[in-house]
Amino acid sequence: MANNSSLSKTPGLDQWIQFRENGRLSVANGKVDIGQRISTAVALIAAEELDLDPARIDIQTPVTGVAPDEGITSGSNSMEESGNAVRHAAATARRHLLSLAASTLDTSPDMLEVDDGLVVARTTNRSVTYWDLMPTGSSFGIEVDESAPIKPASEHKFVGKFTPARGMEDLVSGHAHFIQDLTLPNMLHARPVRPPHYHSRLLGLDESITNRLSSEGITIVQDGSFLAVAASDEYSAVRAAERLFNAATWDTSIGLAEGDMAKRLLDEPRQSLEVVDGKPTDNPPPALHASPEDAALTLTAKYDRPYHMHGSVGPSAAMAIYENRKLTIWSHSQGIYLLRAAMADGLEMDPEDIVIKHAPGAGCYGHNGADDAATDAALVAKKIPGRPILLKWTRDNEHAWEPYGPAMTMVLRGSVDQAGKVIDWSHETYSDTHMNRPRAGANRAGPGRLLPLNYLSAPLPKPVASPNMGRHAGIHRNLDPLYKFPQTRLIKNLVRSMPLRTSSLRTLGAYANVFAIESFMNELAHGVGDDPIEFRLRHLDDPRAIAVLKAAGDRLSTRNKGKSIGHGIAFAQYKNNKTYAAVGIELEVTDAAEINLLYAVAAADAGQVVDPDGLSAQLEGGIIQAASWTLYEEVTHNSAGITSRDWDTYPILRFGNVPEVETIIINRPSDPFLGAGEATAGPTAAAIANAVFDATSIRVRALPFTPDRIKAAALDD
Repeated sequence: MANNSSLSKTPGLDQWIQFRENGRLSVANGKVDIGQRISTAVALIAAEELDLDPARIDIQTPVTGVAPDEGITSGSNSMEESGNAVRHAAATARRHLLSLAASTLDTSPDMLEVDDGLVVARTTNRSVTYWDLMPTGSSFGIEVDESAPIKPASEHKFVGKFTPARGMEDLVSGHAHFIQDLTLPNMLHARPVRPPHYHSRLLGLDESITNRLSSEGITIVQDGSFLAVAASDEYSAVRAAERLFNAATWDTSIGLAEGDMAKRLLDEPRQSLEVVDGKPTDNPPPALHASPEDAALTLTAKYDRPYHMHGSVGPSAAMAIYENRKLTIWSHSQGIYLLRAAMADGLEMDPEDIVIKHAPGAGCYGHNGADDAATDAALVAKKIPGRPILLKWTRDNEHAWEPYGPAMTMVLRGSVDQAGKVIDWSHETYSDTHMNRPRAGANRAGPGRLLPLNYLSAPLPKPVASPNMGRHAGIHRNLDPLYKFPQTRLIKNLVRSMPLRTSSLRTLGAYANVFAIESFMNELAHGVGDDPIEFRLRHLDDPRAIAVLKAAGDRLSTRNKGKSIGHGIAFAQYKNNKTYAAVGIELEVTDAAEINLLYAVAAADAGQVVDPDGLSAQLEGGIIQAASWTLYEEVTHNSAGITSRDWDTYPILRFGNVPEVETIIINRPSDPFLGAGEATAGPTAAAIANAVFDATSIRVRALPFTPDRIKAAALDD
């Protein structure tokens, strides 16, 4: 059994690497590129191990049944899973090719040199190319060997060096094509017609309007409360969707539950589990004991996060065609194999009769509307066989129907002794599920997570969330602090009765947990009159953690502070086993309680760096997205449905408040890759909170930090 999870499912070398005509090499991987530059990094890794110019390498777009099944592109796992799988595959291929070359050139493998695929015997100067050894159409016929020698970092020519991102030129020049741009002969444009809110059900349609639509060439697809329209002209489909919604009568008697979401999280029934060493246990959660008698200071604080959207700038879309009882789908899903399994179950089809091809869509880290849009398209395509269906969500669809990042409440208590050491720590997090992606499972739980299938005439029930028992998963991701505390009490509380649909959003529970931990560390440091960085260092023994914290702190300390300017810093290691990141923030708080971001620095240790520019982009992007969550974003609703349905009612960070961002990368060429895509989000939120306190002496604990919340916090202090 392979140690690498990707290789355990796809062990054959031919499934990863194939030599093509014209001196090309095709490399497969099962991780989709959604802006994190995994295709660039994988190409560099393969080029390095095979001594090939990276320009020769083509990275295959993942397609079910063809690409390796690497699950979901999530959790900052791509480099550790796919990157290492391709590294081992390329190393295996090199060893095999050198063995073939040695036989061809009548020498030994250790007497061979390789330059851009040309294998030369040092003693005779005879040569042969990889393509001579592996003509187009030939196969290796062997499995990937994880023991095949890997090139030492000291010999790297491509890994760790700057390289332009693949596809960047097309993006910058406007030549890139996305799923919304797909065009096939005889194609129809489709739009879903959603109910007013989750609990609404269709009572009837005005036949005079539906007959008129049909006479105009509009196809209406109805199955229970699932409604969609299709037309040969896109604008006609848009107008028809509006008219069909107005023709519908809905039962809206059951509305969405309202009220203070933070209060609901604390008051509603919950399933509570103790977390030990990053994993939930079946032990009864321990009660909160009295604070230690030798405590010089004991503080308690509550921190709140609202529902957050993915907020993809381009709404979700999909293309589908149903022919000869087979379904082909183009989707920007992050888990095409899991989607195929769930869809096959939901549509009662054989998985082999469904092909899902990944196509670029609007960027999203997490479970947005892509899988639901693919299911919408599939349902329409099955009703109109033989014609390609390009289905697009509207902005209203995206904002109101995507799965949100859950609202969360964190309650912390900590005690510090006379020496300034934390001697007692309690952290409870309350949240709905973060794990609602479609996947195969018992009782049709997978397709039950696909939104359109909940509205059919024979609807699939929405599954009841079970607590995720994995290490640093869901609610308890980064609940366990990296600091060395002698006594910790860590509890995750799954609250299933919350009103809005939730699933995975970038970092899952880590963003809010780190926000709470790192804000509270500053509160404790302030309470004992200690420097926030020195207070943290006193509780760290990991030299890599210490290094990033000092690097960010040193850089931030060189900035001059003026009136109303605050500095804040925060730190975490994502999932306690991936990239170490410390974030420093400089900001201004105006007299109107508005926050202007001026500067951000991220110091990060991601182990061996393959694509430094890509790593910096991930760190910077995490800061920008987290700053937007922290300052602006909040899903709002009332009993009649979601009320934050556009960019005015759901504001996001605009260019005018994007800070100068600097990254400091600590490269460790001899160490393994560490996933980096989600490392800076949590520290950014806490660093902003700590900088606001530094500037104003106001501690804001409820997100987002709007002027009204800052003013309210000032009155509470």
